[in-house]
Amino acid sequence: MPDLNMPPSTSLVNVVLNLTVGLILALIVSWYYEHYAQSLSNRRKFALILPVLTLTTALIITIVKSSLALSLGLVGALSIVRFRTAIKEPEELLFLFIAITIGLGVGADQRWPTVVGVLMLLGYMALRLLLTRRPQQSNLYLNVLLSEAEDQSSLFQRVNERLLQYVPALDFRRLDSRDGLLQLTYFVQCENPQVLNDLMDDLKAHLPVTEVSFIQQEQVLGG
Repeated sequence: MPDLNMPPSTSLVNVVLNLTVGLILALIVSWYYEHYAQSLSNRRKFALILPVLTLTTALIITIVKSSLALSLGLVGALSIVRFRTAIKEPEELLFLFIAITIGLGVGADQRWPTVVGVLMLLGYMALRLLLTRRPQQSNLYLNVLLSEAEDQSSLFQRVNERLLQYVPALDFRRLDSRDGLLQLTYFVQCENPQVLNDLMDDLKAHLPVTEVSFIQQEQVLGG
């Protein structure tokens, strides 16, 4: 009967090779996500997580794959961990699964199936993006919540000036003032999601902003 507490030794060269292949694939996926994803979140920061997640998954699988005792211990450890960070966009969840899949594949010594599978998946997504890409503008409702630390009219003017530096057209819809907070609602056009990240950073850096949110609304500006 095999000893469950003493897993067989794993070749260090094989481990390094698996991690190297996983890192290369993860960097390719990370680059694709940063340049071609449609998420409104900060894609650059999120992309940095993917290689780390891949290597972590590969290392875990490498350690526990040959030992039933370690596998059961991993299940027990994960059962007491609670992940509270919500994934707000399905595209982020998709790329997280891709990173985990790469880690599982190389960690289980399935390098070639993993390489072929990931390249086919990225090729399909790139082809779909190429065939479906249209010069269509993305129309959004923008809600900005600010602390009324200064005159309301001056604050409203400063927000408008900042917005016009990033969007070609601006349609003001609503103003609410309550409990020392000023809420402004706009309808804006934006073709590049990365501009939205720069816009949010600029507003938070130069104005007393407490909250910024975007709501997708596919209709003609001013409609």
